[in-house]
Amino acid sequence: MLTMLPAAALDLARPVQRTVQPVPQSGQPAQLSGQPVEQEVLSLLYRGTLSGCNYDCAYCPFAKRRDSRAKLARDAAEVARFVAWVGAQERPISVLFTPWGEGMIRRHYRDAMTALSGMAHVRQVAIQTNLSGPLAWLEQADRRKVGLWCTYHPSQVRMDRFIDRCERLERMGVRFSVGIVAMREHFDDIRALRAALPQQHYLWLNAYDRRGPAYYRPEDLAWLDAMDPWFSYSRNPEMSRGKACRAGSEALSVDGDGEVQRCHFVTQRLGNLYEDALDDMLVEKPCSRLRKCDCYIGYAHRQELPFYDDFGSGVLARIPLRLAPVHG
Repeated sequence: MLTMLPAAALDLARPVQRTVQPVPQSGQPAQLSGQPVEQEVLSLLYRGTLSGCNYDCAYCPFAKRRDSRAKLARDAAEVARFVAWVGAQERPISVLFTPWGEGMIRRHYRDAMTALSGMAHVRQVAIQTNLSGPLAWLEQADRRKVGLWCTYHPSQVRMDRFIDRCERLERMGVRFSVGIVAMREHFDDIRALRAALPQQHYLWLNAYDRRGPAYYRPEDLAWLDAMDPWFSYSRNPEMSRGKACRAGSEALSVDGDGEVQRCHFVTQRLGNLYEDALDDMLVEKPCSRLRKCDCYIGYAHRQELPFYDDFGSGVLARIPLRLAPVHG
């Protein structure tokens, strides 16, 4: 049910005929599950007004923040406008929702993902989530194009409950990755997660960087690098200034008002999604960021790094093409 989206967005959510590559039929591999990235696909990383979260993690500044009804209504209107804009396009588009808060507990995000997945020119739609929200809506979505970037927070939910929800996604045929903040007190949870998840599911690790470079011992790093083959890019980020990046030409960051930046971390305004010509905003140029590029949603688009090759069309949902067996 798409009851939270206005009529205009609902109309645009229905499949239409477009002169783009057809969506795979049932039984064929979907774009998200391992096809090489189509370079002409435009990736949009969307972050609206939502900032409220139902979890209370000590390492997150948005823990247990409650959004007002007015703020939620504004966010829902922003999301509906974005969905309508995507529906009016003809170029292939992929979307990653990166809300400050938890989006999947809000119906308007679930409805938006269902609507976007039903659009012929949308290649994939992904969201960052703690996986605490309803999952039944996925039955109405085109699950071949949905990707869930799931984070396990040990202080907030029992592991058996979290794994049960992952197993439900598996039964539904939903593509997903699972990850955790690699705090030292989470090491046992990392081992247990890896043992509980099917080997084909990537367990990504985000470095915990608030304690300084000496936080991890050499033996910790060796073990963490073995658990996550791409962990080194998180724990040892490089300066990105002057480096070639797809952000700005193949990927854009969009906020709730439609304001467009190259990425979430380069704040120079490129224009407005709803007011300006999209092609005029798409410009390839080196990164101008002065700080280290230390977040996956930024460094994944760097041209000298391996993520487009290693993750292919699963790059937005953090789902690699192949994963060697990992034993903790």
